[in-house]
Amino acid sequence: MPAPRTTRRRAVAAFAALPLLALALTACGYGSQAADDDKAHTAKGEKLSADTVRIGYFPNLTHATALVGDQEGLFQKALGGTQLKTAVFNAGPSEIEALNAGSIDIGFIGPSPAINGYVKSKGENLRIIGGSASGGVKLVVNPEKIRTTADVKGKRIATPQLGNTQDVAFLHWISEQGWKVDAQSGKGDVSVIRTDNKVAPNAYRSGSIDGAWVPEPTASKLIAEGAKELLDESTLWPDDKFVITNIIVSQKFLDAHPDVVEAVLRGSVTTNTWINDHPEKAKDSANAALRKLTGKELPPEVIDPAWKSIRITDDPLAATLDAQAKHAVDAGLLAEPDLKGIYDLKPLNKILKAAGKPAVDDAGLGAE
Repeated sequence: MPAPRTTRRRAVAAFAALPLLALALTACGYGSQAADDDKAHTAKGEKLSADTVRIGYFPNLTHATALVGDQEGLFQKALGGTQLKTAVFNAGPSEIEALNAGSIDIGFIGPSPAINGYVKSKGENLRIIGGSASGGVKLVVNPEKIRTTADVKGKRIATPQLGNTQDVAFLHWISEQGWKVDAQSGKGDVSVIRTDNKVAPNAYRSGSIDGAWVPEPTASKLIAEGAKELLDESTLWPDDKFVITNIIVSQKFLDAHPDVVEAVLRGSVTTNTWINDHPEKAKDSANAALRKLTGKELPPEVIDPAWKSIRITDDPLAATLDAQAKHAVDAGLLAEPDLKGIYDLKPLNKILKAAGKPAVDDAGLGAE
């Protein structure tokens, strides 16, 4: 577990004064447009306390637990007679909106939208109940223009969206170099160009950007276009680990159906174990799921390096989420949040104990 960063306990201050935040703290989707898949899976066995559970995720390799767990039927197996339905999203705000509206019950999502959803609801609508993935984010650049990190100054570097997880990370890295950039406009010692992941390869090919700080598989797509990896974000974190995907649940659903939530988490733990024990089979399974969801699979030159850079984990890496929130505050994109209570890891730790696995830590941010 990475060493805990400074934990904040102060109440949200002047949050409403940041109109940017509603759209800023989002996850980066990749693939098909957001759509409710509403796909019914075959339910067999004893039904739990709910007839159905609706799970949302992105068609993205950093959501490999959801892709593979759904594709291989591991979630449905854990749920028995309770029917699994899935919904696919391409952006954090739409998934949070669906969770708040009751359209989904559980979601796989990045840290920034999880923080945003928790803060906006004043801690009433969601909890983070588990981890899913770490890493898979890189700074890739045009090698003819950028050979060292010092060469990034004065260049045009893309991030997926203003204030999203990667945007915050890049702004934090810029500040650590001693450079200045206005967070909202992206102007300064580096030009931060907010560019959707789906169009980033074309932007690179046309010369509109000189590089990008992006998640997989976009980073590997850019490398296939001739870019070179300059930096893996994992190297900036203790033990080379940082959260990129969490599992969240509606507080209402957790209160009403704890047995269903435990079953989904059991399916997640089983899936993560299978992925880590069978990486090549799991990669093929994830690609098959992407083909179903987006109409095309990723070619070997993209999926092979992308898959290797993502770590699948049950640990939500809570201390790194706390640090990411601080980075957003430092960038001026987030008012100081009170994240106490954002985690409820008791169900996950119960499952991990039963499986003979070590417990995971909430970095002091757990629900009472």
